Formats: sequence, structure tokens, C-alpha cells
Amino acid sequence: MVVEEDQPAPEPKADVNLTGRNVEIPDHFRVYVAEKLERLERFDRSIYLFDVELDHEKNRRQRKNCQHVEITARGRGPVVRGEACADSFYAAFEGAVSKLENRLRRSKDRRKIHYGDKRPVSVAEATALAAAMDPPQSAAEPVSDGAPVDDHEPGRIVRTKEHPAKPMTVDDALYEMELVGHDFFLFHDKDSDRACVVYRRHAYDYGLIRLA
Repeated sequence: MVVEEDQPAPEPKADVNLTGRNVEIPDHFRVYVAEKLERLERFDRSIYLFDVELDHEKNRRQRKNCQHVEITARGRGPVVRGEACADSFYAAFEGAVSKLENRLRRSKDRRKIHYGDKRPVSVAEATALAAAMDPPQSAAEPVSDGAPVDDHEPGRIVRTKEHPAKPMTVDDALYEMELVGHDFFLFHDKDSDRACVVYRRHAYDYGLIRLA
């Protein structure tokens, strides 16, 4: 008698939330984005959502880098982000995917190294991580989206973000800062019980600001 083995159910794919600021997103670009991001799930099976934001820079002086793409991967671990600017959304997306993939790979390697060990990454490790996390952007065929170019009005707050204030150490804050690719990171310091900011200085050094 032949016994048929049950095939394992395919793992659910992460959702993709694609939004545009000052630009309309065609269906073919949505399909392209979903297919590219699906390949990144192998680095972290807990990822349940990719937030992708496209932004058209209205400043006439920024035409060579007027298209901005930001990708945020959300899973059980820290938020991981990649962003890039280029003269087309395809080129900017490729650059953002390249950075996001590099950071997800580094995060996966870190989980392997410290499997079963809850020790946070050290400042030295975070410094080395910073030097390796920003590869050159991938080149892609420029594709114009036909978005109108308007005059830019400087001096305005154009974006507000909120994030959970989970208490963490300075080393954890440095690690999460590198994963999102920013030059600073606001966090709730576990030791001082205060709002603090870590930031990047020259030559991959870091700074720390605490409220008195």
C-alpha cells in the first residue's frame, strides 16, 4: 500500500503596502515591487509586512534624484529599512532593495551568531556593522513616471513619525539605528529611564544625547 505524505503548507507571504506621495502608482509597478520583495522573505520568515513609500521631490534643483523610495520591513524583530533616491522610481527602488537586503542579511547572521544568547550587540560590533551596511546603489534603467514638477516650499514639517518607546540599552539603540539606516535614533534608555538620542559622527563614531 502506498501512503501519500502530506505536503507542507506554503508559508504565508508578507503583505505589501505601497503608497505614493505626489505620484500615482501604476499596476505594473505594484507587481514588480511585490515580486522583488517576496525574495527578501527568506532572510526573516517572521516578516509580515513591507511598507513601501514613493515620494516625488518637487524641487526643480533635485531632478537627478527626484524620486525617493523607502521600504520598511516589519516582523517580530527590530524594524529594518532601506531607502534610496534616483532619477526614476525603478532605480530608486532597486537601490532601496539592495540596502534592505544587506541589512536583513546582517540581521540574520547576527541571529545565527547569538542563537540562544541574549547578549546585545556591542558598540564595536555596531560600528563595524555601520561600515558594511551601505553598499552602492544598484543601477537600473531610468523610467519616467511623468509626475508634475512644482515649486518646493522649504521650512515646513512634511512628515511626522511615531514609534514604540520600548526601553533598551544604548548598544541596542545603535543596532536598531543601523537597521533603519538613519543617522540618529531616538529611544527610551533602560539605564537612565530617559529619552535619549544616539547619532552618527565622522568615521563611524557615535554620539549620545541625554536629557538632563
